[in-house]
This record gives sequence, C-alpha cells and structure tokens, in this order.
Amino acid sequence: RLFFKSFNKEIINSVSNQVRSKLLSYECKVSGIVALPTRIKKFCVLRSPHIDKDSREHFEIRLYKQFLDITIDSPSIFNLLLKIEMPSGISSSIKI
Repeated sequence: RLFFKSFNKEIINSVSNQVRSKLLSYECKVSGIVALPTRIKKFCVLRSPHIDKDSREHFEIRLYKQFLDITIDSPSIFNLLLKIEMPSGISSSIKI
C-alpha cells in the first residue's frame, strides 16, 4: 500500500494519478485510488489581545489522505517505488 498525505487536494490527486499510471505501465496490479476522510482542524483566535472577546478569527487546516493497493511480483518495481520523487507538500509512505 502506498499512502499519500497533503494539505493541497490538487497536488495529491495529480501525484496519485501519476504514480498509478507509472505502475500500470510496468504491468502491476493496482486497485484504484481510495480517498480517505479529510481531517479538518479548526482554530479560533482572539483578534485583540486585551479587550473585545466577541471579535474572533476562525482558521482551519484540511489534511487530505489517499492510498493505492498494489500487487508487485518483482523487487525491481519496489526499488522504483522507493526512488519516486514527490513534489513538496506531499508525504508518502509504503506499507507492506
């Protein structure tokens, strides 16, 4: 399994499609791109440090996650997976 995490949805979709097409060109069995639930963290911050507690700002961070299930027959393809360069903003991990 290949796991991808990112704060940007467009980047994670493009990277997962590129990896999937590359693996299909090497004739690996790839079972789709599965999107996991988006984790949303919300923060509430006071605008003024002294008074006016009613004036606040709200921020949120969204963490997108996807994974690919892969069946690999040769170790050379596994070495290829380890050498794939990801753009900045993408975290990837491999689970065997």
